[in-house]
Amino acid sequence: MRAILTVFGKEFRENLRERRTLVSALILGPLLGPLLFAGGLSLRIERGAEEGERPITLAVVHGERAPNLLGFLRQYGVRVESVDYDPAAARAAVQAHRHELVLAVSADFAAHLGSGTPAALLLYADSSDPSASGALSRVTALLGQYASLLARLRVVARGVDPLVLSPLALQDIDVATPASRSVLALGTLSYLVLLTMLMGGMYLAIDATAGERERGSLEPLLTVPVRREALMFGKILATCAYMTASLTLTVAAFAIMLRFTGLERFGMSVNFGPLVGLAVVLFCLPLVPLGAALMTIVAASTRSYREAQTYLGLVLLVPTLPLVFAGVMGLRPTLALMAVPSLSQHFLITSLLRDERVPAAYLAVSVSATLALGALLIGVAGGLYRREALLG
Repeated sequence: MRAILTVFGKEFRENLRERRTLVSALILGPLLGPLLFAGGLSLRIERGAEEGERPITLAVVHGERAPNLLGFLRQYGVRVESVDYDPAAARAAVQAHRHELVLAVSADFAAHLGSGTPAALLLYADSSDPSASGALSRVTALLGQYASLLARLRVVARGVDPLVLSPLALQDIDVATPASRSVLALGTLSYLVLLTMLMGGMYLAIDATAGERERGSLEPLLTVPVRREALMFGKILATCAYMTASLTLTVAAFAIMLRFTGLERFGMSVNFGPLVGLAVVLFCLPLVPLGAALMTIVAASTRSYREAQTYLGLVLLVPTLPLVFAGVMGLRPTLALMAVPSLSQHFLITSLLRDERVPAAYLAVSVSATLALGALLIGVAGGLYRREALLG
């Protein structure tokens, strides 16, 4: 243990002088990642709020054929702009983004309304244009309201109670809490936390083997009267220390920056106070030795610093792949899935953000499975230092 701590102290101090390690572990990931996340989220919220309040300009062809419809649209803040387009020109205007929407009133619109048959309207829109999606949904909803109003007036004119058109009285009861709704916006937070945690120890893990070999200091190091496994374990412990520092700084940065995102404007609340931040750190700590050992094993299998960087760039994606599958497949936590490292940490963090109770059994399975796999990989990494091929 004394030898391990000695190697740990040496590696920890030496890498404090390494600019790449400091930038990656303590600046680039922990600060830049949360800053970009919170900034992007704030911009999305601001754009969403502006989109809901932005007046809609609707280009209308032959609006004189439906004056009541245009009056209805104006009541709800729609700006009507009269244009003279044929079908081809209407398509071209939307495709060229001269107009977001073009509404064409058919020549027999009034005749069909008078006879009680469906009257045709043509709404030209570009579904691939994200900036027009809000206007399209709002105009479509207004046209649906107008159609419903006309249907009720028609049955009233025939002496029929309009309630017969509403056989169901559906009431939506939303049981989501403000904290649980915030997960819709914070779904990638756990991904960023785990990714920056791994980045915090990446350069030190490379330096433990590929860096030492490239500098020519690995062979003299292996001649010291210390078990080779102790050398590797000390280096892994130093990697764990940098990963823990990166994890703590990242979570602290998120706890501060998420307060300024403005989620409250959409009925959400950020459940990421000091106690939740501490719990996030504690839940992710079992993943630290696993990640450090995995990166050390991959770095030990390479022959140069640059090659190790290339492979570890791919390895960083491995612990985050289960999170992608969870999002795509809509997975929910079960006792079996809590045995999958990184995925279980994602579920635990999500439960904290939703302000839900974490079952003790889920937490126990997550911690024990992650630590067991981490211990196995640490043993494998220690065995790599006994190979003479490591010097080649």
